[in-house]
Amino acid sequence: MSDSQAAQAQLRVGLFVTCLVDLIRPSVGFAAVKLLEDAGCAVIAPRQTCCGQPAYNSGDRADAQAIARRTIESFAGCDYVVAPSGSCAGMLARHYPELFSEEPDMAIKAAAFAAKCCELTSFLVDRLGVTKISARYAGVAAYHDSCSGLRELGIRDQPRKLLAGVEGLRLVDLEESDVCCGFGGTFAIKYGELSDAIVARKCDKILASGADTLIAGDLGCLMNMAGKLQRQGRAVKVRHVAEVLAGMGDEPAIGEPAAEAAK
Repeated sequence: MSDSQAAQAQLRVGLFVTCLVDLIRPSVGFAAVKLLEDAGCAVIAPRQTCCGQPAYNSGDRADAQAIARRTIESFAGCDYVVAPSGSCAGMLARHYPELFSEEPDMAIKAAAFAAKCCELTSFLVDRLGVTKISARYAGVAAYHDSCSGLRELGIRDQPRKLLAGVEGLRLVDLEESDVCCGFGGTFAIKYGELSDAIVARKCDKILASGADTLIAGDLGCLMNMAGKLQRQGRAVKVRHVAEVLAGMGDEPAIGEPAAEAAK
């Protein structure tokens, strides 16, 4: 272990797993743990629930506040809180302080908590200075920039820097990589037809890129695009950036049944 890793080993990093990872794609959580531990961090996963974003976006401030209070308390003993999701990380880092703008004492706690919250690739690159990942993935990949991660947290170059070091992986440009995929959490439920039109355009861009793999940092976006690609009968594999960086390329692609992946 290097001197920098020895110093980082003293960092207690709380993994905010996220609801979708917990319920739909646990491999993303395991990949995040591997990446953080490989970087020399001590990773813990306190008892947790949702980040509160669905309630917050729906105007249910009371429930969002209750969830935020519980989350802040659960991760109190952590030096950092890391999420494999720009959307959830954005909620923790940007919107928790807003929730308690009328409660001075709680606002101070929320601001202190927000300051230690990061998205996974941003934490590795910007906080820990990781420049090289030991992983292999054979494929040609396009990267989609999720809205919350890009616009709320400035996450764009970090995942690409890490992916550039993955052996066997070739990154190609995705036209309109920064344009919404149409998911948007409850947006896809409220405005189904509009959401479908947006993701259809996104899939056209993915296919035009020539990539055989689509990578992004938010599971909600990935599930939305994977679903549309499958309904179109396309063979593009869809993977979370953490899985690729952790060398978990043998896992079934998102939306792909295990039996199909084994063929």
